[in-house]
Amino acid sequence: MVTPLKAEHISKSYGSEQVLDDLHLQLYSGETLSILGRSGCGKTTLLKILAGLEPADQGKVLVNDIDIQSLSPQAREVVYLYQEALLFPHLNVFENIAFGLRLRNRSEEEIKEHTLTMIDRLGLNGMNEKMPHQLSGGQQQRVSFGRALITNPSVLLLDEPFGSLDADTRSNMQQFFKNIAKQFDITAIFVTHNVKEAMLMGNRIATLANGSLSVFDSIDAFINSSNNVVQEEIAFWESVQARRSN
Repeated sequence: MVTPLKAEHISKSYGSEQVLDDLHLQLYSGETLSILGRSGCGKTTLLKILAGLEPADQGKVLVNDIDIQSLSPQAREVVYLYQEALLFPHLNVFENIAFGLRLRNRSEEEIKEHTLTMIDRLGLNGMNEKMPHQLSGGQQQRVSFGRALITNPSVLLLDEPFGSLDADTRSNMQQFFKNIAKQFDITAIFVTHNVKEAMLMGNRIATLANGSLSVFDSIDAFINSSNNVVQEEIAFWESVQARRSN
């Protein structure tokens, strides 16, 4: 069976600092793996290596059982989404979403059909001609998702994509992602430093600390683990509940 994404023996250092140390992971088709870790633990470095945007010191990354290191970015079938939407400011909603199809020299008829369908599925009807600065933060992220998904990538890498949004918009976008993940059968890695978000977004959870990745086979396994991160979160909410009861 073809594996959408597999990383083997990934190590990365910056000078004397070992950021990733003999790391392994495997993604299953149609799942979202949440990777939880504190700021500066190497989450972004890992995603850039998985996307082929940064070389590892050792190890290899396989997408659909093919080593991506020698492939061009367009051929890797991996899309990396940052915290900021990073839309092209001079292109409207339609052209931002259509960008990947134009890079692949699709016909104008195909571009129009697929882009309008994507706009509809993103709930952005009537916004075709709007420029990025005319959109809310949540709308910008929806356009960013559309631009990523329209090329039908094998793997989506999400680097704290809702971290810059206010609480209500973030909650709405979390539900939006869960809906489109099911709708498009997305295979993804969702990086966050928020325990609640990791449990909400992922089918499985992994924690990254001290260069090592620990993967839990289920949310229950993560909750019941002795991992310091989840125990700290549970202790916090227990203290809140105790305070409200007094």
